[in-house]
Amino acid sequence: MQNPAAAELRLPEASPDALREAVGAAVRDGSALASHANAVREVIYRLDQGTLRVAEKGPQGWTIHGFIQQAINLFFQLAQSEVYQAGDLRFFDKIPPKQQLGEFRVVPPGVVRYGAHVEKGAIVMPGYVNIGARVGAGSMVDTWATVGSCAQVGRGVHLSGGVGLGGVLEPPGARPVIIEDGAFIGSRCIVVEGVLVEEEAVLGAGVVLTATTPIFDVTGESEKQLKGTIPARSVVIPGMRPRRFPAGEYLTPCALIIGTRKASTDRKTSLNSALRDFGVPV
Repeated sequence: MQNPAAAELRLPEASPDALREAVGAAVRDGSALASHANAVREVIYRLDQGTLRVAEKGPQGWTIHGFIQQAINLFFQLAQSEVYQAGDLRFFDKIPPKQQLGEFRVVPPGVVRYGAHVEKGAIVMPGYVNIGARVGAGSMVDTWATVGSCAQVGRGVHLSGGVGLGGVLEPPGARPVIIEDGAFIGSRCIVVEGVLVEEEAVLGAGVVLTATTPIFDVTGESEKQLKGTIPARSVVIPGMRPRRFPAGEYLTPCALIIGTRKASTDRKTSLNSALRDFGVPV
């Protein structure tokens, strides 16, 4: 089995700027990939270790590091498909399962791919965490939940059973799905196309959010429409809106913000209260 983390196949001493330049050179000239292969593997190793991440939050919001997305695509070109084994389970893939475990739980047959980072104390039930993704400390990836490539899951997040977070590798710099700290994502929710769910928001079961899904805040006397972002501490349920087509009028999906989680130092109490007060199924 190949070991992409082997030090002799990487550039452990390279600076982030040097890695960015090497990845850019390989993207501009595909014939140069072999000469920059160690830089590409170093980027993936640092993703795996958590010292690099695809997206970071700062004072001005989220910054996306497109060169890391490019490095992941280049890594697929470098890697060769092989047979991997985990106990009695066998896989045939280019990317091995994550090797360094112990600070977080993975329940069989859950899979965390090499190049993903899961922080201490998180739990991955029989779900899937793809390359480039990050799952924060104390978060739960529940049964059959999937965290797509480069998706960012904050700390203390609960992804309920069957949740699907979409992945993104292209175009470089495209915002991945981001679930901020303390959010609760109900069963069978789908969040794709770079949607941002801000801190401590609650999505009720079955909410579907894409970049173009209409999001209506109906908590005031008149509705307010949003797209692409769920504001912090919002409580959201699935909704339907009429839309006219040539063949007639039909109901199309939307999301409804029906309330706000009350600010509280006890997030569990706040969450239980929100679910009870607004009758949100999870």
